[in-house]
Amino acid sequence: MDALTWGAVAVALLLGVAWYLSYSAARLDRLHTRVEGSLSALDAQLVRRAEATLELANSGALDPASALMLVSVASESLEAHNERALEDDLLEGQVFGPREGIESGLTEALQAALSADVVAHLREDPAGPAAAALERVEAAGMRVQLARRFHNDAVTDVRRVRRKQVVRVFRLAGHADLPRTVEFDDELPPAVRSS
Repeated sequence: MDALTWGAVAVALLLGVAWYLSYSAARLDRLHTRVEGSLSALDAQLVRRAEATLELANSGALDPASALMLVSVASESLEAHNERALEDDLLEGQVFGPREGIESGLTEALQAALSADVVAHLREDPAGPAAAALERVEAAGMRVQLARRFHNDAVTDVRRVRRKQVVRVFRLAGHADLPRTVEFDDELPPAVRSS
């Protein structure tokens, strides 16, 4: 082969490598964008769950102690959301850690307040405001579970891609922080789930 052929092969190889690196970087960027979107969706679902909990607590169907407990933890959840909203970038560094304890606390309060007897009492009048509020809490709780699962799946995908040798060697992730999964108790109370 002459020098021109070798040059053409080298240029073709370089173009192939450049295309692969560009494709890999774009894919990683899309995955990071997916993580950011899923974290925003989880945040929105957590707000809906807290609002539904407040609606249930204010319906007058719960005993005062349970209602006060639910109002307290739901308000704390909404305050945590509002504190994040005051920041410039809600997703900066994918920080969610402090809210994990708050959201677990809301789940525990729901589990304590919504025993089987209480749920049966709330569902006695299916057209009443208490039953509607309970259904809203149940639906919001299920959406929180799905949103957290989608977010954690997206984080797992990003981590899997970032472990690849080509991504590390060519630093395709740039300075983006490695996203973290969000872990908190989001189980619905057994009495609500079984209905």
